[in-house]
Amino acid sequence: MLDVIDHAILHAAGQWWIYPILFVFFFVDGFAMIAPSETLIVALAAYWRHTGEPNLWILGATALLGAMAGDNVAYLFGRKIGTDRWRWMRRPRVQKVFSWARHELDKRGAVLIFTARYIPWGRVAVNYVAGSTRFRHRTFFWLDAFACLTWVGYSLGVGLLTSSFPWLHHNPLLSVVVAVAFALVLGVILDHAITVLHRWRDAKEAEQVATRAAVAHRTHRSQHPRDAEPDDYAPHPHSSDGSAGARRGPSLELDRD
Repeated sequence: MLDVIDHAILHAAGQWWIYPILFVFFFVDGFAMIAPSETLIVALAAYWRHTGEPNLWILGATALLGAMAGDNVAYLFGRKIGTDRWRWMRRPRVQKVFSWARHELDKRGAVLIFTARYIPWGRVAVNYVAGSTRFRHRTFFWLDAFACLTWVGYSLGVGLLTSSFPWLHHNPLLSVVVAVAFALVLGVILDHAITVLHRWRDAKEAEQVATRAAVAHRTHRSQHPRDAEPDDYAPHPHSSDGSAGARRGPSLELDRD
């Protein structure tokens, strides 16, 4: 059975029509939450090491163009229809991802667009939110192009690395399984690492804002001493009248009674 699957994959990998199919898969992955497309690159790169098929250069170019096209379509969808038009967008979990993307995009757009390409569902949310918030399209295009280029290289590298183990040399199908499993685990680790990095940067920015506010407050008080808060132990301007009234004792109306 495994030999039949192996031969079927080898036959498909060597056909010209495999690349248009891959292009469609990478394209759709840019604006729809389906299976992570990097796993397909990893699997085919691992298979190439043992069989020489498919052509890695064409595979890389197909993945790059498909990913860029899908990301930019998602951007245009976000600009035209927003982030709540379709039912799947209104799911609580999806809306939570959109909210996260909107919050992060306001703070660090360039960093988020680049790093989100490595987060399977995060990149879809960022693409839509970038369009819905009117993020400059030219800037988005070039940031996304660079992110997609590094993403393709990273995926190919993972597939080639994991398939190079000696005990996998004579079993290309097992090599593919190991490569995909490794890519999924590495993706989870990368996802958490990016999240921790963003939280650390949020904490540092909040600390810097608090420090600047404290310095500005001290500078203002030193330059405008009259605006300083009054001392609680200082006599109030009308305290003498109150004291006099207290020493006079009862009022005249009470004396008449």
